[in-house]
Amino acid sequence: MKIALFSDIHANLPAFEAFLKDLDSRQPDAVYCLGDLVGYHIYPNEVIAEIRRRGIATLAGNHDLKVSKLAPVAPEELTNTGKNYAYHIIGAQHREYLNSLPAHIRLEYKLGGEQLNLMLVHGTPRSNDEYLLADLDENYVNQLMDEAGADILCAGHSHKPYHRVVTLPNGKERHVINIGSVGKPKDNNPMGCYIMISLKPDQPIYVEFIHFAYDVEASAKAIEGSPLPNEFADRLRGGY
Repeated sequence: MKIALFSDIHANLPAFEAFLKDLDSRQPDAVYCLGDLVGYHIYPNEVIAEIRRRGIATLAGNHDLKVSKLAPVAPEELTNTGKNYAYHIIGAQHREYLNSLPAHIRLEYKLGGEQLNLMLVHGTPRSNDEYLLADLDENYVNQLMDEAGADILCAGHSHKPYHRVVTLPNGKERHVINIGSVGKPKDNNPMGCYIMISLKPDQPIYVEFIHFAYDVEASAKAIEGSPLPNEFADRLRGGY
């Protein structure tokens, strides 16, 4: 079983299209999106439409839910909305879709007679706005995983990919994975990132971090030609 997980597209269509091309070449058995389809870029409608067309199971990220918190503005005022321009341009049907997304996805597998529980979240099992960072206190991580009943906890939100193994006193291993960001990396690498988890009976869990190139400059210039702050373009170029 090969499971592809991706997150934090943030309306970056050039990165998303490059990601999909790479994903399709690898033919995973299942694909899940951990949220934040929108924000920071000018292509939210195109990204959401393709997610929906493909029927990809998707979580609600904190930026996805931000849409419902913003008061509507008149069309002539769109260019004056600053950073929020990225949310105000989302179509009504896509807004409704974002507001209906689930908070988490739980997957249960039977491998070699053992049950393996995966919990997919945007931030943490407690909040889609909480960061599951690589150096988070181990006791707190175990507490989160106990609450979630998870052997593998996968998250996005921080845009910084890592794979951490936590060993319990009984020798059982737990896996904490941040899957990085497709469209707005913050690990000082402008390339997009997603992961592939391979599950096989009686074999260790294998996690592959997949980085892919896309036309960063074209994406950055699209931001610079919009009402969004040029700072967003600079961050794409630097991967921060």
